[in-house]
Amino acid sequence: MGPNENASPEGPAPPCPPSVTHWMVALAGFCGFAVALAILLAIRPFSDTVNSVFFLLLGLAGSIFAVDLVWEKVHKRPATGLDFAQWRPSPLRAFVKFVGLIGSVGFVAALYALFPEYSGDFYARYFDAAKVALPVGLALSIPYIYWIDGFMVSPEDGLWHAGMAALLRFKRINPAELRQHLLGWLVKGYFLPLMFIYMCRDFDDLFVRGIPPLNSFKAVYDYSFDSLYFVDVCFAAAGYIFSLRLTDTHLRSAESTALGWLAALICYEPFWSLIGAQYLAYESGRPWGEWLNDDPALFDFWGILILSLVAVYVWATVMFGCRFSNLTNRGIITNGPYRFTKHPAYIAKNLSWWLISVPFLGDDGWQALRRTALLLLLNGVYALRAWTEERHLSQDPTYVAYVRWMESNGLFRFLRPARAAGTNPASPRVMGESGD
Repeated sequence: MGPNENASPEGPAPPCPPSVTHWMVALAGFCGFAVALAILLAIRPFSDTVNSVFFLLLGLAGSIFAVDLVWEKVHKRPATGLDFAQWRPSPLRAFVKFVGLIGSVGFVAALYALFPEYSGDFYARYFDAAKVALPVGLALSIPYIYWIDGFMVSPEDGLWHAGMAALLRFKRINPAELRQHLLGWLVKGYFLPLMFIYMCRDFDDLFVRGIPPLNSFKAVYDYSFDSLYFVDVCFAAAGYIFSLRLTDTHLRSAESTALGWLAALICYEPFWSLIGAQYLAYESGRPWGEWLNDDPALFDFWGILILSLVAVYVWATVMFGCRFSNLTNRGIITNGPYRFTKHPAYIAKNLSWWLISVPFLGDDGWQALRRTALLLLLNGVYALRAWTEERHLSQDPTYVAYVRWMESNGLFRFLRPARAAGTNPASPRVMGESGD
């Protein structure tokens, strides 16, 4: 094979762009989380689940930002929009931004008050936590906004436009900037409560109620499975909380299409309770453990396969550091499992569902076929999420370069159809989970 036989009609693919989160930063976050958890386990009984969760989040994010700022020096990246060679503070502009922050928080709070979903007990601990964390966050934001504003190259950002809207200065507003800002807050307002509540619930199940005896593979499997998902929601919650320009974890853009939002929201509560139970109920009623109960060797092998897939899914989340978020671009991840495919989390999660539910089993052939078709439909929902995410991220030149590199080096590059000259390398036809 000649040296240029893999080159596209547009020329050789560029090298893989560096990931916005270095793998050492992600590792530091995991280690910080592990140390914080070890400290909590050493001082049991726990005083309070919410306080314990706060401690874990601070350990995780603090470790990430320490390495990010001191070693990676992310605050000097052009993507932050900061120039530390200048200092042009504006008390008035900072005031407008603080008003914008109050208005953004009020916007989300009004939606919580409007929708009955948020009045139940499920979210009670989230609102209890907000009563403690929100005043502290707002107080700290005053000097932070003033300081960061003085270094901004283009200081009239989304927060400033939100402030202008709150002050009824509509002629000064850029509608596109304000819309993106509000979409970002909608993402935070919707997903953060879920991740925080899942984190509290999992912490209770895994640690407050006591670690069960791990005297069989089934016990190890059950505890490992839940623990892996606990790590996942911890990093996800940190991503939604710690969105800061100084650490380059700020919002670049938010998904702006109804289709993109619909594809994502279907997969989360409260929508999944309806969709999953009434339309995509693919579980067979005979899970893999019952099927393989009489074959210990195969049982262990099957369980290890499932845990391996879940570990890949969690690994993908950890690689975001404090940048994880649905429906947004907060920088492109190109390392970890994203070095092999654009879709490691979606692929691993969907494959694990096939191994867990084994929908094709059963005495009734029609029911097995029906359940298999339903799981394929759920896989299709995730394919739609991947498609809309790629379409969104294709606005980012870094992602375009990543897609071109993946077309020649990705794990599934053999599935890619030949691309004609002049075709957009980040076309929505390229399916996959983005670094989104």
